[in-house]
Amino acid sequence: MAAGGSGGGGARKSTTKIATATTKRKTQKPQNKNLNQQNLLALISTATSATHSFLSHHDLLLLPSQSLTLESLLSSSSLSLSSLLSLLQPSKPLSLPSLPSSSLPPPPPQQQQQCWFHRFLSATSSTDYDPRWSHFFHISKPSFSLLLSLLSPLLSTSLPSISPSYALAATLYRMAHAAPYKAVARRFGFSSGSAEACRAFYTVCKAVNEKLGDLFVFKADIDRIIVGFGWISLPNCCGVLGFGRFGVEGEVLGKNESVLVQALVDSEGRFLDVSAGWPSTMKADTILQQSKLYLGVEESRELLNGPRYELSDGNSVPQYILGESCYPLLPWLLTPYIRANEEDSFGSLEREFNSVHSRAMGLVGTAFGRLRARWQLLGKQWKEECIEFMPFVIVTGCLLHNFLINCSEPMPDENVRCLRERKLPVPEGELDESAQGIRDVLASHLSRVSLRR
Repeated sequence: MAAGGSGGGGARKSTTKIATATTKRKTQKPQNKNLNQQNLLALISTATSATHSFLSHHDLLLLPSQSLTLESLLSSSSLSLSSLLSLLQPSKPLSLPSLPSSSLPPPPPQQQQQCWFHRFLSATSSTDYDPRWSHFFHISKPSFSLLLSLLSPLLSTSLPSISPSYALAATLYRMAHAAPYKAVARRFGFSSGSAEACRAFYTVCKAVNEKLGDLFVFKADIDRIIVGFGWISLPNCCGVLGFGRFGVEGEVLGKNESVLVQALVDSEGRFLDVSAGWPSTMKADTILQQSKLYLGVEESRELLNGPRYELSDGNSVPQYILGESCYPLLPWLLTPYIRANEEDSFGSLEREFNSVHSRAMGLVGTAFGRLRARWQLLGKQWKEECIEFMPFVIVTGCLLHNFLINCSEPMPDENVRCLRERKLPVPEGELDESAQGIRDVLASHLSRVSLRR
């Protein structure tokens, strides 16, 4: 009994110890959970603050794509931390480092007087050919200075509270990197934030259209244009006409639809005539007939009215431009040969003409590719509420593109992702007999040139 009694007492003591340990563990679980939450939040906050400090101290060394990506990540992490804090709702306030706001904290007062662009100008003042100008603005310092001298009178009047150099640089930065207005405002010290950055952007775009509009030099520079196409065996050719597509979010234009831009391009990739803002549901011949180019040829007769070119076989061709197959064949607009039936085959003359025609049409695709590569804002999907400004900004980009060609700026790599080009329908109906005759004469000439090579 004694042995039995002694054993029962030991069991009660063990049970008490186990119960006590279990109670302690249950008590520790919420404490450990809160501790882990604090550690996690503190770690994320510290990493976010460190990244922000790194960005602030190295923004002149980072590429724009790198700094904009970091800012986007910082903004996202700040929002995530705020959401996490609201979900966890800890019983006691956490002692954490201060978190950046979702828009990134404003710079200290001393940095407001010395924004990123101010520091950039100081860092690049020793030479006119610092490569950082091209990295940040896709333009060299000499070309920027020339452009600034052209636009300054207008900008000084339209934006009296902003330095013309800051307004122009901010616009080029947004065009070059598709930077949001908030990021632009921070870099260029705009005190009113996004609203002031937006106002500066569209004011500069307007100034570019007013002062550089004569860079669409189709009529004034026709002799140079003809000589350029002569070097690629297209006598009396005055340009290549085609379309570029620019994306829009939502379905304001219809599902998977876009904005069309009709452009006439020379052999060096300049835009000679631009008509922007057409919905992609419209037919090409309808767009053509509403353009200034068509009116200048068909109605006022002030375009493509120069002398005919005498070919080696005694025939001659008038001034003309080449156009995509979606256009109607006209005496001044030569489109490729089209097979009436899939079973039909082209003769040697038709094949040679279509081959040369296709290579020439590539100039339009290359020009639009370079436009998007230099001005990445034009390669983005535009929001529905901004669509009315889209044609205006595209024309601005084309004029700046021409300006930089005239300044002998290097061409950007045009291998950028573009919208998949959907061919517009080929017009139906009888072909213009005069136009067919001109195309046949040119096809015969191109075939002879090919045989002599």
